[in-house]
Amino acid sequence: MSDLKPGWQRVKFGELANCINDRVDDPSTAGVERYVGLEHLDPESLTIRRWGSPEDVESTKLRFKPGDIIFGKRRAYQRKLAVADFEGICSAHAMVLRAKPAILLPEFLPFLMQSDLFMERAVEISVGSLSPTINWKTLAQQEFALPPLAVQKDIVEALRSNDLLIENLREAGSAANKMVSSVIRDTFLHMNTWTYTSLNSLGDVDLGRQKSPKYTQGLAPKPYLKVGNIKDWRLDYSEIAMMDFEGKQLSKYRLEEGDILLTEGDIVSPLNVGRSAMFDGSINDCCFQNHLIRFRAKPEILPWFALGLFRVLHMNGEFARAAKVTTVTSLGVQRMAAMQVPLPPSSLRSEIAETMERIWSVDAVIGRRLAAARAQRQVLLNTLLV
Repeated sequence: MSDLKPGWQRVKFGELANCINDRVDDPSTAGVERYVGLEHLDPESLTIRRWGSPEDVESTKLRFKPGDIIFGKRRAYQRKLAVADFEGICSAHAMVLRAKPAILLPEFLPFLMQSDLFMERAVEISVGSLSPTINWKTLAQQEFALPPLAVQKDIVEALRSNDLLIENLREAGSAANKMVSSVIRDTFLHMNTWTYTSLNSLGDVDLGRQKSPKYTQGLAPKPYLKVGNIKDWRLDYSEIAMMDFEGKQLSKYRLEEGDILLTEGDIVSPLNVGRSAMFDGSINDCCFQNHLIRFRAKPEILPWFALGLFRVLHMNGEFARAAKVTTVTSLGVQRMAAMQVPLPPSSLRSEIAETMERIWSVDAVIGRRLAAARAQRQVLLNTLLV
């Protein structure tokens, strides 16, 4: 135990929390107004901002109360974890955890669970290949270093201050995002009068490289982007994965400034397909994975015009309609390339491109500040809790 700080103790997770198994077999008779599925939880955020209705779901759910933690036990690598401030029912693919206040501040527990140490352990103990899931009995036996109550209080105050900054920036970003959407709708208001052409006539449409263990041997490691890097219509560069790219493969998948990346598929909703963001060229030899589609505009098309066009196509549901829906919604390179899209005269394209770049610059400033605050939060989590 010599590795522990003075006053700290090593405890099993089951000593810190109870797993509440208050089952509701018929959601429509639960007597609550809100249902929280894993799709309603935002990764790395403790706040529940969305929910559904119990009348819209079937099968057994779990009841939770204000203050309970809803933790996605399936696919823990998605880091879905939130604290309820209302009563409701949630997916049985989640755990409902309730802190034991004897040696633990209840408000400290969710911060502990957001640390890399906890999340990495959660992934390690998950079982199953297609949908790895955590077993409560296994999680309850995992040991973690716990600071004394006074230190817990200091950590909670520091992280709450950071969370308040993140929430303020998130609200500012949401307002900016609505402004961008409004301007785009106005800018493309008369696009049905433009000439329609296939998307592949405007530029190159390519799928990224499939991830495989044979490409992660460290022979020619290069940074690459994936779906998780597209956040709020911007590219988040705070977490960059590495994969081997060399020779022709590097030339084929290397991104250039102005390339636009779009999400190719989604397991939750067709409306998530076709979210886009522009690569700014800030990472040398950066490539992209096969769950992303790259669009490289022809010189006369202008990347900023294309980005605005993709945003309005997404808002209008065009990508969702073009996608193939099975167990996974897939847009596909060929379907996307064949889409008929509106193209205005070159003079209007230039005007639209200038407008898009201008409004996105405001949004980007907020985005960078939000990314920095989130990165600082993770640093705080991983330094204060070790």
